[in-house]
Amino acid sequence: MGNFELFAKPWWVNLLIFIPFLTFYFWRNKLNISKKTLFTAGIFGLAFGFVEASVVVYLRGAAGLLPVASFSAHQSQILGQLPHLFFTVEFFREAATIVMLASIALLSAKFWRDRLAVFLWTFAFWDLFYYVALWATIRWPQSLTTSDVLFLIPSAWSSQVWFPILISGFTALSVAFGRKK
Repeated sequence: MGNFELFAKPWWVNLLIFIPFLTFYFWRNKLNISKKTLFTAGIFGLAFGFVEASVVVYLRGAAGLLPVASFSAHQSQILGQLPHLFFTVEFFREAATIVMLASIALLSAKFWRDRLAVFLWTFAFWDLFYYVALWATIRWPQSLTTSDVLFLIPSAWSSQVWFPILISGFTALSVAFGRKK
């Protein structure tokens, strides 16, 4: 369990906190997305979060970074221990993740605003369930103040686990409340 850190790295990652508030402001009662679409995209996000968590467990196991105790190490150290091939695979896996989430959004809605909302909704569910699945399978993260590498594109983003959970939770709420009544 680490000490609370307010800011993510690099500095610009902290700007992501504005996404749920801006989307809520601009989308309130304007999104034309059915409950069925949100439900289906949410289920996809949940399932994909588990797949992502499984891949991370396997990748770290293949790199010799298990047992689970090594998940507690600072994430930048773990990145430094990954063989270059695994780092490359991880980079492209993350790019493929964004493509898959964007594909769901493109297939689910007609207008760009609704597509962006479905993308953010699915991303939020994927991100939230990624942490749920990791905790359920290997009991990591140990707390909300555990450090994590969030993304590698264009460079490594890191923060404590509370940060992406907060943003994803608020983003899902902004989409849910942005739907036309």
